[in-house]
Amino acid sequence: MNKDAGKQAAARAALEFVTPGRILGVGTGSTVNFLIDELAARGVQIAGAVSSSHGSTQRLQAAGFRVLDLNEVGAIDTYIDGADETNHRRQLIKGGGAALTREKIIAAASRQFVCIADESKLVDTLGAFPLPVEVIPMARAYVSGMLERLGGRPVWRQQVVTDNGNHILDVHGLRISDPVATEQSINQIVGVVTVGLFAARPADLVILGGAGGIRRF
Repeated sequence: MNKDAGKQAAARAALEFVTPGRILGVGTGSTVNFLIDELAARGVQIAGAVSSSHGSTQRLQAAGFRVLDLNEVGAIDTYIDGADETNHRRQLIKGGGAALTREKIIAAASRQFVCIADESKLVDTLGAFPLPVEVIPMARAYVSGMLERLGGRPVWRQQVVTDNGNHILDVHGLRISDPVATEQSINQIVGVVTVGLFAARPADLVILGGAGGIRRF
C-alpha cells in the first residue's frame, strides 16, 4: 500500500467519529483532503465546519459544506487533522502545511482530537521531521538565534507566509525526547507565535492506514 492509499484508508476510518448534524473541526493537508472528499462523496450532513486554513476552507466550500468562524461556535465536539510525525503517546509534529497555529487553536477548542495519517508517520522519537515554528516576521533572526541555543538548526521557509501573515522556521537536528518541555521552552521565546509540537494537548486518538490495514491507538 502506498502512502496515499494509507492516508485515504485512515480518512475513511475517521468518518465514524463525524456526528451528522454537528459542527466538525477540519485540519489541513493531503490526508485531510481525502477526508473532505470522503465526506462529500458519502453525503455526510454536518452543521458546518471550522477550518484551520484557507486551503481547507476552499475545498470544503467547493464540496458544498458551510464553513464557520470558531468565534461563532465555541467548543467543537471533534477535530480531525493529519500529522507530520506521531509518537506512540499520540504527541505530534504538525505544521508542514504552515497552518500550525490555527490547528492548535482548533485542537484546544475541541473535545476530541482525532489524528489521521499513513503508517510512515509513526516514530519512536519526534524530530526527524523538521519542527515548524511560526514567528512574527521582525523576530525571525532573534528567534533563530534562540533556537540554535536549544540545539536546533532553524531554516527560514522562504516564500511562505502563513494565513496569519507570519513566517515559518523549520528546525532541523532536534531529537525531542521530552516533547512537552520542548514545546513549553520554544513557546516562551519572545516572537514565537506557536511551535508545531502538539504534546501538552496531544491527539486523543491516532488512526494510521497501512499495508496491514488500520491501526488505532
